[in-house]
Amino acid sequence: MWGRQREASSMYKRLPSRDCTNTVDLEENSDLLQNVMSPETSSPSWRLSFPHVLVATISSFLFGYHTGVVNEPLESISVDLGFSGNTLAEGLVVSTCLGGALVGALLSGWIADGVGRRRAFQLCALPMIVGASMSATSKSLAGMLLGRLFVGTGMGLGPPVASLYVTEISPAFVRGTYGSFIQIATCLGLMGALFIGIPVKETAGWWRICFWVSTIPAAVLAAAMVFCAESPHWLYKRGRTEEAEAEFEKLLGGSHVEVAMAELSKSDKGDDTDTVKLSELFYGRHFRVVFIGSTLFALQQLSGINAVFYFSSTVFKSAGVPSNLANVFIGVANLTGSIIAMVLMDKLGRKALLLWSFSGMVMSMALQVTAASSYVANSGAMFLSVGGMLMFVFTFALGAGPVPGLLLPEIFPSRIRAKAMAICMSVHWVINFFVGLLFLRLLEQLGPQLLYSIFGTFCLIAVVFVKRNVVETKGKSLQEIEIALLPQE
Repeated sequence: MWGRQREASSMYKRLPSRDCTNTVDLEENSDLLQNVMSPETSSPSWRLSFPHVLVATISSFLFGYHTGVVNEPLESISVDLGFSGNTLAEGLVVSTCLGGALVGALLSGWIADGVGRRRAFQLCALPMIVGASMSATSKSLAGMLLGRLFVGTGMGLGPPVASLYVTEISPAFVRGTYGSFIQIATCLGLMGALFIGIPVKETAGWWRICFWVSTIPAAVLAAAMVFCAESPHWLYKRGRTEEAEAEFEKLLGGSHVEVAMAELSKSDKGDDTDTVKLSELFYGRHFRVVFIGSTLFALQQLSGINAVFYFSSTVFKSAGVPSNLANVFIGVANLTGSIIAMVLMDKLGRKALLLWSFSGMVMSMALQVTAASSYVANSGAMFLSVGGMLMFVFTFALGAGPVPGLLLPEIFPSRIRAKAMAICMSVHWVINFFVGLLFLRLLEQLGPQLLYSIFGTFCLIAVVFVKRNVVETKGKSLQEIEIALLPQE
């Protein structure tokens, strides 16, 4: 059934013979399930689940928007609120979100398992509305920081819940495509923030409008979730079987409900999500997949992607490109890569995109290192630097950006899925914070050539790690993936 037995076995090399036999039996049962499916039921319509996915990705749009909303208006904010020239205060306005995001990410698994995916989205929207309103009406630095902290909480809660929800409601054959919508929505949010911020230098107080605008999609997310389907996986795990069947009918169509419920019953043995302990995620039978997920997110951030974003305006400025135009170039490269990833995700697969993406990032960093060397003429160095930076963002968006958030909910067993995602996203935010905090200091002390070499090394480590540890999940149901990867108790 699995098609890549050697890759699947590499994740659990010490699987006892008894467990191996159980896994084979379960895989044979899963094959029997697939064989009895008629041609009509083998491919559910993507149109039924599509609107639900679109609503969920509003949270990703908000994530991107709030990530970039203060970039252009920061100077005006500092003047109006009386901390102009205070680089520490300016840094806090940008980075306070990260503290809130860590809190939101840590709580996301317990919230998603406790109240369900739909209400988790609504709880994500609430602090974004409150926080954006506080920032828009703030008269002091303290008010601005408090608003940013609230917004950060929603930013931390949104991405893991979106990944969970999209993974659990999507038909297997388009799950990768739908998962790519999360990255595309994030790109559109970033570009939307840059677009909304254009009049900030000409119009007094425009930065307040930038914050007010973000409350509209947040309110739409909270309201639209009332009409969206709840995750059938969550309902089934809570013992609400009839409701799970009704939601499957909304998402897949009536002819697919029986097969979908049969698959759920094979992997979910009625375990109560509340019995999952943190200790289970750090050692024992679940440690391997949690380690892979955390490492993928760590390598994603250690690749230097955020440092490249931070440093991009300086590189473009030295090449004579205005900052606004530089942001457009970076945004277009990011969006183009994300769209291509969406097209290829369910054709080439997750692992292939990760390998090609990290390999491309290695080559991009090599161009950056070459540009920083003394052996290249100034004009050539500028060309290599700008080209390498755009190539890095493009190749990141091809796989390293969108794939981890999609792959991890696929490989995590349903019983631990929400909490494991919370742990992995927390690792993401912690490393994101330290890369942002230390980048300029390291750049000053080490120089661009050595620093980019370090980032390139992490990308190379990521290639080796993906090759050895990541399995392909393209086209497989979540239950098939769980049966193939998880050692039986």
